[in-house]
Amino acid sequence: MSRLPWLDPYDDTQPFPHPDHALVEPDGLLAVGGNLSPRRLLSAYRNGIFPWYSPGQPILWWSPDPRTVLFTDRIKISRSLRKTINKGLFTVTLNRAFAQVIRQCGAPRSQQPSGTWITPAMARAYLRLHELGHAHSLESWHAGELVGGLYGVAVGRVFYGESMFSRMSDASKVALVTLCQQLERWRFPFIDCQLHTQHLTNLGAEDIPRPLFLDLLRRFCYLPGPPATWRLDADLPRITASA
Repeated sequence: MSRLPWLDPYDDTQPFPHPDHALVEPDGLLAVGGNLSPRRLLSAYRNGIFPWYSPGQPILWWSPDPRTVLFTDRIKISRSLRKTINKGLFTVTLNRAFAQVIRQCGAPRSQQPSGTWITPAMARAYLRLHELGHAHSLESWHAGELVGGLYGVAVGRVFYGESMFSRMSDASKVALVTLCQQLERWRFPFIDCQLHTQHLTNLGAEDIPRPLFLDLLRRFCYLPGPPATWRLDADLPRITASA
């Protein structure tokens, strides 16, 4: 990490290095240190940068190439997911349980028994962004119980997905479909998914070159977003056509 710029933890106006200076290995590592203030985080997102680090590490800032995005009008709905949606198993809400969603996203999982990258400091930082109206969650409920969801950050007309969880099959996928439907209405062209995973690819996410991603940010981050109080439209379409 000696080659990487260190950010001043007391100066959240210090600019980030340009993403072109990110390391090739590990892919996208750009800077170290700084803090997780709202100003610092929003500056990072506008510049195609996000924090990702493990407990005990300094804050690490990343801008990988390529970048994984999900265009809101291209989400893939499998036959089984279509059936789940049509059965109406889940009630999806927006910003009803942000703290619970981020807590569940950070809980240990079977494939990650030691926990996830969502440190207590990260959770507090995104809760603050939520209080300021920048971070949002979608929740999937079944029989009154929170069984899945996701959260992320909105800047202009770009939604930056951070994490998702499921305690019941397809619960987070239904939340993601709902999010894409609503964002498409609000003229958000894509969701930043950050890193490639097969799970996201199966849902329609695709990799694009970092320069193209940065160009999209310049086009859409500075456009006016939806109303300050986010609400799901009551008439969002149900998925009824056959697969």
